[in-house]
This record gives sequence, structure tokens and C-alpha cells, in this order.
Amino acid sequence: MWQMIGVLAELERSLISERTGTGVKAAKDRGGEVRTKRKLKPRQIAHARQLIDGGQRREDEAALLNVDRTTLYRALAV
Repeated sequence: MWQMIGVLAELERSLISERTGTGVKAAKDRGGEVRTKRKLKPRQIAHARQLIDGGQRREDEAALLNVDRTTLYRALAV
């Protein structure tokens, strides 16, 4: 029984992967960009950088911008 459930889960995962690949290809053919939407705008990053340079903690800035601390660290690294 468990083996059959595993086989069905594997089949479903391969179908999801196939559908995703087809969707990405269709979007590229239409000329659209295929990427993840950015959570922070350049203006927000610049503002956060100013406040952090002024002594504000990065964790507080991340909470203020309503993003995870890691997201803010990545945005500031660029």
C-alpha cells in the first residue's frame, strides 16, 4: 500500500515538473521574462541602507519593510 502511494506521489511530482517546464517555455515564446518578482524596490533598499548606516539594526529594518532578515541582507549585498 505504501509503495503504491509513493509511486503516485512520484508521478504527481513529475507531472508538476513537466507542467512548470511547459509554462516557462510558453512564457519565453511569448517574449515575457521568467523570474521571481522582487520583494524590495531599489528605493526601499536605498532607504534601508541609509538607516542602517545611521545606526539602525538590520533586523529592525527588515521588520519595518515586512521582509525576512535574509532578504534584506541579500538586497544590501548587491
